[in-house]
Parts: sequence; C-alpha cells; structure tokens
Amino acid sequence: MFCVFSPYTERVQTEIDAVIGSSRAPSLNDKEDMPYTNAVIHEIQRMGNILPLNVIHMATKDTTLDKETIIMPTLTSVLHDETMWETSHSFNPQHFLDQDGQFRKREAFLPFSAGKRVCPGEQLARAEVFLFFTSLLQRFSLSAPDGEQPSLEFKLGGTHSPKPYRLCAVPR
Repeated sequence: MFCVFSPYTERVQTEIDAVIGSSRAPSLNDKEDMPYTNAVIHEIQRMGNILPLNVIHMATKDTTLDKETIIMPTLTSVLHDETMWETSHSFNPQHFLDQDGQFRKREAFLPFSAGKRVCPGEQLARAEVFLFFTSLLQRFSLSAPDGEQPSLEFKLGGTHSPKPYRLCAVPR
C-alpha cells in the first residue's frame, strides 16, 4: 500500500514542484497537469477502500429479489478484481496511467459506489482530496519516527480504519 515516505511521495512532490511550485496554493485547475499525483490519489482510494461493504440499500419496487430485501454491495470485489487490475492487491499508480504517462479513468474504480446509489458528495470529495493531498505534500515531507513503521493493518467495523501510528511532518 502507499507509504507516505516512499518513492511515490518523492515523485508526487517533483510533479507538484514542476506544476505548482512553492509560491502559490494548489488549485483544481492544476489537476489536469498532474497525472501522476492524480493516479496516486486514485490508487490510495482504491487500496484504502474505507467503506468496503458500502451502505445497505433496500429495494423500493419489485425486482428479482423480494421487496424490502437488504442489499449490501461489496466494493472490495470490484476494487480488487484480478480481471480488472493488473496488480490487484498491490499499490500501483500505473493502474491509472496510460502508456504515455497520462491519467486514465478506470471503469472498475468505484470508491464512491455507482449508479443511483453513488455518493452525492463525490465531486466535492474528489476536489477536496486533491487539494488537501497536494497542499500537504507541497509543504511537508512525511516520514515515520526513527525505528517505527506505520502498520498497513486496519480495524474492521462498519469501515476500514487504520490502526494508530505516528508520523513526522517536516517543512520542505
């Protein structure tokens, strides 16, 4: 999975420096010129899969299921489908880059669900994640304290929650 002090971070920071620099804040207009950063963000969302079981739904009209049947779609099955992702269980931003290094959308990327049940705040969430992530990595280099490594394990409940870990944010 993505590790905040990995080569991925260095490459994202190189792209941030080239496109935005250090004298201004990132804007949504920068996103199109930052395919690698966008790919890393998408891969974090694919691997992070915060809400793996999605939200329960109920049929409101007769379908092939009985009325009032509770449906729990599992996004994990799509986000880690071995037929859709070249390296489905590994962190790999290349999933979202074409052969020319440009960002490419993927049909199996559904971290906000799909269809009528898609998260109504998806566009706002995508914008905020991009702005927060690029602003953070524009200003700080992140690392674990000496001798520590953040765990990639999570607590399973209604959501996947990372186990607590410590992180150092050093101004760039």
